[in-house]
Amino acid sequence: MLRKLSFILLLSCVPSALMAEGLPRATPAEVGLSAEKLQALTAHFKAYVDDGRLAGLTTLVARKGKIAHFETYGALTLEGGQAMPEDAIFRIYSMTKPITGVALMMLYEEGKFELDDPVSKYIPAFANQQVFKAVAEDGSLITEPAAREVTVRDLMRHTAGLTYGVFSDTPVDKSYRQQQLVGFDQPLAEWAPKLGAEPLLYQPGAAWVYSLAVDVQGYLVEVLSGQPFDEFLQQRIFTPLGMVDTAFYVPADKTDRLVGIYDVNKETGLAATHSKLIQDFTIEPKFKSGGGGLVSTTADYWRFAQMVANGGTLDGVQILKPETVALMSKDQLPAALDGIANGKRGLGFGLDFAVVKDPAKFGGTGQAGEYFWGGMANTVFWIDPNEDIVAVLMTNVLPSGVYDVRGEMRKLVNDAVVD
Repeated sequence: MLRKLSFILLLSCVPSALMAEGLPRATPAEVGLSAEKLQALTAHFKAYVDDGRLAGLTTLVARKGKIAHFETYGALTLEGGQAMPEDAIFRIYSMTKPITGVALMMLYEEGKFELDDPVSKYIPAFANQQVFKAVAEDGSLITEPAAREVTVRDLMRHTAGLTYGVFSDTPVDKSYRQQQLVGFDQPLAEWAPKLGAEPLLYQPGAAWVYSLAVDVQGYLVEVLSGQPFDEFLQQRIFTPLGMVDTAFYVPADKTDRLVGIYDVNKETGLAATHSKLIQDFTIEPKFKSGGGGLVSTTADYWRFAQMVANGGTLDGVQILKPETVALMSKDQLPAALDGIANGKRGLGFGLDFAVVKDPAKFGGTGQAGEYFWGGMANTVFWIDPNEDIVAVLMTNVLPSGVYDVRGEMRKLVNDAVVD
C-alpha cells in the first residue's frame, strides 16, 4: 500500500500540462517573476507531500492579472489515491468571509445601508443589547447596558462585541453553546435573532475579537436584498465571475473532486479528521454560513481575488467600484486598538480583510498594504497591491496553523519578484 501511494504521489507532483480552462497564463519572465524561484516554491511544497506531512495541496501565483504558477501536489484523498487535480474542491472555511463582505458591499453601493447604521435597524433583536460583566454565584451572567449600538462597520471589522463560541471558553462562548448557536443546523433567519439576544462579550468598538459577525452579515444580505443568501451569491458573484465550483455544498456529480481533510499528528502522521467542527459538505446545509460555509477551487477563488485586486472588475464584469475595494482594504480599526492584538501582530483590519501594517511584526513575510485572509483548514490567499500579486494556497488539514505554510508561501512568492 505504501509503495502504491508513494508512486501515485510521485506522479501527482509532476507539473500539470494544462491550466484550468479560461485562465490567463503568462511565463514568469513576462510578469517579472523568477522561474527558478517559483521552481523552488514548487520543490518546497512537494517536500510536504514526499515527507507525509500533507496529503495534497495547490499553489497559485498571479501577477499583473496573469497566472505564472499553478501547481498541484499529492493526492485528492489518501484513501483513493487519485492525483490532486487542478479543479479539486476544497473546504475554504473562513476564506468565505471576504466573499460575504463583497456581497454586503454590493448592497452598500446600492444605497441599502450605511456602514455606521446600527445593526438593529435591520435586525431588531440587536437593539438594547447587554454586555457581559461578571458571573453571579448561581452561574447566571451579570450584564450592563451597551454604551452604544453595534454597527454594520463593527460586524465587518470584528469589533461588534460578539465571539465565536468554539475557539474560546469565556462565559459568553459557553452561553452560545448552551443556546445552540454554533451547531449551524437552522436557517439564518432563525439563528440571527437568537444571537442578537445574547450578551455581548465586550463593549462595541472596545476590542477586536474574531467572531460570528460575518454570519450576521450573511443574514443582512438576505434582509437587504430580499433574496436567500446563497441565491444572492450565485446570481451576483459566482455566475458573473465564472466561479463554477463555489457553493455551500458539493453536489453528487462533483463529490469525486472533494479533497480529503486530515488531522496532523507530528509523531504518527496524517489521519482522517475527527474534529467536531467538520460538517458534511456533500449535503446542503440549513445554515448558509457567511463566515465559513463555502467550498471552492483554486481557480474559482483566484477569479474572486483577482476581481478584488483589479478594483472590483474581472473580464469586463464589474462587481464593485474601485473606491469600495479601497475602503474594504483599508484599516478600519479604532485608533485606540492600534490593530489586531493591540498592534503586536503588525495587522489592522479592514472590512472582512486583514491588512498588513507592519511587515516586521507580521513576521517579515508580508508587504505593507497587503490584505488577505485564510481558512481553518490552512488555506490562504492574499493580494499585494504594491507588487500586483494575487496568491492562493489550498490544502485541507487540521489544526489551523499546524504548519507555517502561509508564511512560507509568502516568503517564497516575495523572493520570486525580480522586476
